[in-house]
Amino acid sequence: MKEKAKLNINNSELNLDLIQGSESEVGIDISKLRVNSNIITLDPGYKNTGSCKSGITFLDGEKGILRYRGYSIEELAEKASFLEVAFLLIYGELPNTTQLNKLLDDIQNNSIIDEDIKRILETFPKSAHPMGILSSLTSALIAFKPEKKISLKSKEESYEDYMYSNIVQLLAKIPMLVAWVHRRRKGLSLDYGNYNLGYVENITKMMFQLPNQEYVENKVIIDAMNKLLILHADHEQNCSTSTVRIVGSSEASLFASVSAGISALWGRLHGGANEAVLEMLEAIRRDGGDTKKFMAKAKDKTDPFRLMGFGHRVYKNFDPRAKIIKVAADKVLNDLGINDPILDIAKSLEQEALEDSYFIERKLYPNVDFYSGIIYKALEIPNEMFTVMFALGRLPGWVAHWREMRNNKEPIGRPRQIYVGEKLRKFNHINSR
Repeated sequence: MKEKAKLNINNSELNLDLIQGSESEVGIDISKLRVNSNIITLDPGYKNTGSCKSGITFLDGEKGILRYRGYSIEELAEKASFLEVAFLLIYGELPNTTQLNKLLDDIQNNSIIDEDIKRILETFPKSAHPMGILSSLTSALIAFKPEKKISLKSKEESYEDYMYSNIVQLLAKIPMLVAWVHRRRKGLSLDYGNYNLGYVENITKMMFQLPNQEYVENKVIIDAMNKLLILHADHEQNCSTSTVRIVGSSEASLFASVSAGISALWGRLHGGANEAVLEMLEAIRRDGGDTKKFMAKAKDKTDPFRLMGFGHRVYKNFDPRAKIIKVAADKVLNDLGINDPILDIAKSLEQEALEDSYFIERKLYPNVDFYSGIIYKALEIPNEMFTVMFALGRLPGWVAHWREMRNNKEPIGRPRQIYVGEKLRKFNHINSR
């Protein structure tokens, strides 16, 4: 027998089921609350509301735990490739060699993009923000692969095969679009990659290949890129992932749902945080580079200055992703031998925060956005491209949640509200107002 929570409303008692997750998380099932009482809950920002049951990612912000399908983020970042993690997130298990090779082959066979997409890209001014371009191009892909209406019971084509086709198309084409957006911003010719390279290896080649030089792989950069993409691959029910699920719940296509997710990620409070870190570092540099001055401003409650890249909305301790990517950032900086005042400022801020009692007591440690921004800066990726790189990493997570939502036959998302506007009013003719 299920445990119950009792809710007393106007001397009436309602019994609500308690739902327990596999990691002992407990929730109150209010799915029939309105039907049984004509009352709804109010939870701005859905901070206390579970929108679904999911088997993809477990996150414990108090303990600093992040796991994909039961695997620790630490072990995956150390031992797995990004494509292995993508398969894991989407299909629930790590792939064997045959499965992984098939996925890579299918991706490579679907990586060619219609030349008309290139023409669409060329219509954007170079000043256009890369996230806006990526969202638009992702949406434009729908026109070149129209959504086929197919039910779960279709005999024409299995639904799983249909979804796999869409998933492969997206995993194949988004990296190329990301690389193209980057190259156009840098004034470089567009690159189509190399069929014989691995997934992450191909991404780095498409982004950094110079037209007049033979491309040489840098293992340190590829390893750092692999870790960055893995660490960004999913993060439970965040703003962009929830957007993908709610758009997909209308039976919108995978391409349309992911395009919406990209737009949600664009916001400064979400994926735009790593871009904001570099903007802050640039501002400190222009002011003279005195990090102690800005640390004092950050501690002053009356000062509007905000220290970007420190602390996290979910993690109440150290961001587990930050510990991993800090090591990768140090390796990249050492390998490239970069002498950049911006990165020197970043190192100084990091050291002061880790030693300052104010930040230690409040657990305001450098987060994944802080270190990822440093790596992207070292690779000479423009600030405006940082969130695009975030989107590239988050792609498997969005796909996994879209697939899970579809397979679970979740109902269309339709939040309620508490109306606080005017009551019924009489209309007056314009001459009488």
